[in-house]
Amino acid sequence: MDYRQRGRQATSVDERIVGGIPPAPPTGKTAVSDLPFLSSTNGWGPVERDSSVGEQAAGDGRPISIAGVSYPKGLGTNSVSDVELYLAGKCSRLTANVGVDDETGGGGTVTFSVIADGKTLVTTPTIRGRQAAVPIDVDVSGAQVVDLKVGDAGDGNGNDHGDWGMPTLTCE
Repeated sequence: MDYRQRGRQATSVDERIVGGIPPAPPTGKTAVSDLPFLSSTNGWGPVERDSSVGEQAAGDGRPISIAGVSYPKGLGTNSVSDVELYLAGKCSRLTANVGVDDETGGGGTVTFSVIADGKTLVTTPTIRGRQAAVPIDVDVSGAQVVDLKVGDAGDGNGNDHGDWGMPTLTCE
């Protein structure tokens, strides 16, 4: 998928597991950024683990910060993005604090959705740059696959650096 941001061309990046399905998440609470992805796509550069999306290259992000609050763990994305995780029916909750990374200087509008086995569990209202993080706490009991999606709120993907701050799965 191709996008334009600030007059520059960008192509979404797709991360796929080679050789099949990853193992089920471990028992207890686990940071999503520590788990393998089934797949990931991102509107600008790759999905970043434990940093903001930065620019188009991998590893060029900064520490995740939403409205002045730092998050040591998380996912840095740019809309439109999708991260798929394999849960193997072993997890019960997903929590996170979501918002636009401070690196945009207040620009950007995004939405966040959690989808389990094709069923939308939650979609946030539009979140803007400088807005406080919105907490997400959803029951994912029995789900095989969960999708973490960031949308562009209908106005294109410029400055849409959507962060999943401290996304955590609780699994049995």
